[in-house]
Amino acid sequence: MSKKVADVLWEMLAKAGVKRCYGIVGDALNPVVDALRRNGTIEFVPVRNEEYGVFAAVAEAYFTGNPVVVCGTAGPGVVHLFNGLMDARKEAAPIIAIAGDIESSMIDTSTLEELNPYKFFETASLYTARLVNPEQARAVINTAILTAVLEKGPTVLAIPGDVASADAPDQLTDFTIAAPAILRPSDTDLDKLVRMIDEAKTVAIFGGDGCREGRDEVVELACKLKAPVGYAFRGKQWLEHENPNAVGMTGLLGYGGAYNAIHEADLLLMLGTDFPFSEFLPGTSVKKVQIDKNPKHIGRRTALDLGLVGDIKSTVSALLPAVREKTNREFLDRQIAHTESFHKLLQHYVEKGPTIKPIRPEFLAATLSELASDDAMFFADTGTACIWLARHIYGGKNRRLFGSFSWASMANAAPNAFGCALAYPGRQCIALSGDGGFTMLGMGDLLTQIERRTPVVQIILNNEKFDFVHIEQQEAGIVPFGVEFKNPNFAKVAEAMGAKGIRIEEPEDVREGLAEALAYKDGPVVVDAVVDPLALAMPSHSPFHTVKGFTLSFAKQVLSGRLDTVIKEMERNVGIV
Repeated sequence: MSKKVADVLWEMLAKAGVKRCYGIVGDALNPVVDALRRNGTIEFVPVRNEEYGVFAAVAEAYFTGNPVVVCGTAGPGVVHLFNGLMDARKEAAPIIAIAGDIESSMIDTSTLEELNPYKFFETASLYTARLVNPEQARAVINTAILTAVLEKGPTVLAIPGDVASADAPDQLTDFTIAAPAILRPSDTDLDKLVRMIDEAKTVAIFGGDGCREGRDEVVELACKLKAPVGYAFRGKQWLEHENPNAVGMTGLLGYGGAYNAIHEADLLLMLGTDFPFSEFLPGTSVKKVQIDKNPKHIGRRTALDLGLVGDIKSTVSALLPAVREKTNREFLDRQIAHTESFHKLLQHYVEKGPTIKPIRPEFLAATLSELASDDAMFFADTGTACIWLARHIYGGKNRRLFGSFSWASMANAAPNAFGCALAYPGRQCIALSGDGGFTMLGMGDLLTQIERRTPVVQIILNNEKFDFVHIEQQEAGIVPFGVEFKNPNFAKVAEAMGAKGIRIEEPEDVREGLAEALAYKDGPVVVDAVVDPLALAMPSHSPFHTVKGFTLSFAKQVLSGRLDTVIKEMERNVGIV
């Protein structure tokens, strides 16, 4: 019996290291999914929403480095893949999307569910192919796999059902995935950088996700240069732990001495970061060097004195023996002292948490960080969950932190945690979910977790509003509007669905409730934590427009008859910075 095109597809994907495919079956996909069943080596994970499946795949692919497949049937099913594929592109996760397509004889007739994959996926996909002839199979599948794995991002294969079920040509399906290339600047450019470092009295480092593989080298360089190390959100999990020079984050989630460090140094080294908030980066008073393996990142956030293309591990390894060691610690010690001082301020609501109701989210997050295992994996929904993850969930050598940090989609945390629970059985996978995000996407596919008895811990910050949008409106000087909603008792909903539900309303119950959730291994847990809806978190450095916006918003709220709300918000945030 000859192989079908769909058989060749799964055979090649399995050889590439694919372990799972997330998605929903449908008419255009039926031949593809039937071949997946015949293949038997790749697990199919049926979900309730294709978008949930892609977010699960993104987290799995990002951490394992292996390609993960997602699928959706023609038209509406394919559309549901888009948001997650955008997240995969921004987070550099190797995802291969199989998009069901209409019968090849109907292409370009505007028939039911027809969608042009080239136009639709142009923004989200590094490579898009429409498989309309079996002779294409080996070439386009090969390209989709290699592009996803080597360029770290999503690719799309649109496959009509009649082509998927057609006989495949007799071709070899073996291929090779090359190891990542060593990429560093030329000796001439490195010499320029060495001179700049040696001539600078003080140096600061600001790192991002590009430091993932070169973490030890960056810390060694920082120690040699007596340089404080700040980091973007995506760099926190790599550069915070076991780093004597760590000074926290900058930006609206910022804490510690990072802002001061990068603005007061003579020379700033931006390593593997595409930090998008230019207003928090220094101007011409500080010399700036950026090193990144992606040439498109160089200089697009701020003007540079030197831009170099190279991966951080290779570049810093070449730099280390060439630079002179600095001996003056005064600048470093000042930034560390600032960081320690800010850390004490961050503990205000952590230490007072057991006596404050409604529950302070700072206290909840800090207690979670303390109780979770050393190799726990944390996932935060976009919104205030990111603030508490950044400030109160501490990383470690084996801890992992993830979210939709570069795309900033809502509702990512629960599916992210689900994907990693499948990829890393036995590890605590903890979703810090907003109530808006959980009801948007997490609640429906809680059924998927229940069916598989996947031990995901979902902690819902129940404040009955889109809290981060509320803060954004205040920053803009707007009276908050359209951000409030009513929630059910999520613990009871979870129990009715078949999961374990825990509701925490009293601060004295926080530790016991979280410990119970983390200890439960027989399936998913939903922790409904009723937190203070008026809790605020200010960055270590607030731009003038942010302070002005809050002041204007409070004034407008007072004039519109909401004085009580303003007073309560001020009373409940006495200790914030």
